[in-house]
Amino acid sequence: MEDGKWITIIGCGPGSPDYVTPAARKACAAAEVAVGSERALALFPEFDRERIVMTGDVAAAIQAVERFAGKKKVAVLVTGDPGLFSLAAPFIRRFGRGACEVVPGISSIQAAFARLGLDWADAVILSAHHEKPDAAMQSLQGKEKIALLAGKRESFGWIADMCEGLEGRYAVFACEDMTLETERVFRVDAAALRSGDFSSRTVVLIIRSDLLT
Repeated sequence: MEDGKWITIIGCGPGSPDYVTPAARKACAAAEVAVGSERALALFPEFDRERIVMTGDVAAAIQAVERFAGKKKVAVLVTGDPGLFSLAAPFIRRFGRGACEVVPGISSIQAAFARLGLDWADAVILSAHHEKPDAAMQSLQGKEKIALLAGKRESFGWIADMCEGLEGRYAVFACEDMTLETERVFRVDAAALRSGDFSSRTVVLIIRSDLLT
């Protein structure tokens, strides 16, 4: 810990062990404590030191890590890429950039665009995990691609509201459980979004139709 960095925030990919990078495994192996969800911890079965299971309570997770400050190297495991709506931001705010190293990962959004054979350099990326992404209504103006991270049943209703009236101009795809055995990528409409039973690990892509021809 000579450089002062005792927390490594590690992107663990969309869910499949195949999408955990060698850099992520190396970073986790160098830690003395691993903190993450049960699903994230399960991606590192070789890690045989202290493990702390993290639930959705961010404050509790930060408190659990605080006691190791300056004493042990901690790996904080986050799904996808730490730069996309992850726990990296609150950890860096609390402990500072000087204490945190970030190891990027592969996101479910990357995987979803790859399945459609589309680049995503110009995509608008939004989260519907916790609140209705009202800003997306303005973002649609002139945009070719929008990716939304859904997380709960209400999320799909919010996204359906956005999709009303887009038929013919945009195509909407539900991309479930990316990289897992249960992965599905299929086209949907607003009605299907409202009535469908989707995985909590779903990315919704809204793509201008002419890009798919």
